[in-house]
Amino acid sequence: MKRALLSVALFVWATISIMAQSGTNSPYSQFGLGLLADQSSGFSRGMNGLGIGFREHNQVNYLNPASYSAIDSLSFIFDTGLSGQITNFNENGQKRNANNADLDYVIAGFRAFRHFGIGFGLLPFTTVGYNYGTTSYVGNTQTTLSSNTYSGSGGVHQAFIGAGWEPFRGLSIGANFSYLWGDYSRSLVNSYSDSYANTISRYYSADIRSYKLDFGIQGTLPLSKKDLLTVAVTYSPGHKLNADPECLVIKTNSQESKPDTLPPLRIANGLAIPDMFGYSLTYNHNNQWKVGVDYTLQKWASVDFPEFSSVDGEPQFTLQRVLKDRHKITLGGEYCREEAGRSFFRRLKYRAGVSYATPYVTVNGQDGPKEISASMGFGIPIVNAYNNRSYLNISGQWVRSSAPGFIKENIFRINIGLVFNERWFAKWKVD
Repeated sequence: MKRALLSVALFVWATISIMAQSGTNSPYSQFGLGLLADQSSGFSRGMNGLGIGFREHNQVNYLNPASYSAIDSLSFIFDTGLSGQITNFNENGQKRNANNADLDYVIAGFRAFRHFGIGFGLLPFTTVGYNYGTTSYVGNTQTTLSSNTYSGSGGVHQAFIGAGWEPFRGLSIGANFSYLWGDYSRSLVNSYSDSYANTISRYYSADIRSYKLDFGIQGTLPLSKKDLLTVAVTYSPGHKLNADPECLVIKTNSQESKPDTLPPLRIANGLAIPDMFGYSLTYNHNNQWKVGVDYTLQKWASVDFPEFSSVDGEPQFTLQRVLKDRHKITLGGEYCREEAGRSFFRRLKYRAGVSYATPYVTVNGQDGPKEISASMGFGIPIVNAYNNRSYLNISGQWVRSSAPGFIKENIFRINIGLVFNERWFAKWKVD
């Protein structure tokens, strides 16, 4: 009972912490729904997010709900992770640094009955967080300055529950149902050093309350007594998000006593998420070497997104095709000499991975930043008098986002995940 209460307390604390943080200072989070969160847990972060084809008996792998069927019987697994990062921004030789630290996710899972597992948890879906400004002279004059101040905050959170079932040996299917909620606010304030010029402010906002479905399948083919090949596929259908994005335009002039506030521009049900696909091949040799490749495709190009424009001086807020399909490929693996052994060093897990991703947003009509990243990490067994099945997952990650003519970002991140693997469902015999 004490362990159950502790797990509930940790879950509530993690929920409050995740909802209170944005986790980014990137100016690219002002586009689309924000930065897409890396929805990977501690063990897969060491492989740079690889995991669609992994079937872990002692980890909750929500990248593919079919994997829940592999969770050990008699176990309750609780996994929570946090990260700290330093981001270096570089534009035209000017460099700035920003620091962030966040509680990233909290998930749990257990086997409900034979070949049937349950997973649930909380994690971010997108994040928005930025504050910067630009200044330039108006026209050919060297007297009037135009300043633009950009700021934004918020994001979308995801709470999920799912199940995985293995109806036949070597074949597993699963599904996650998620509740999406959150909001974002963005602003652009344009002002001039000439006191007679108008200051124009635009404020964007949206409140999201919707759902998300994820389906997964894993098929495992034995190549020999010690070698397995797993083929995995995931699919998430796209749909509208039941949100009415709004744009408020305010004009201010120092010569007038009251600002001119235009009627809010609103688009009914104007936000959506696209169809998302994932494919994976994973090779497992004797539960020592596990290597794989994941490919994901998100069809954002088919999604309309609200954009502000001005036609003959009249403000317009309309749906436009300004997003792009996002492709991501990840290659990684894990090595553990003897997972079930008694030696601490034999049970250490060594992980590494690399990824390449294309952007899903455009910036002033051009493609947004492409992303390359790499990570290395360890799974460290936690051994004490009453538990030798829990793990501490630690990894370091480097991410570079860049596009010609735009800000370059280099992120150095430390990920820490703590996995509690408790024996909850054993039946005790009394002599």
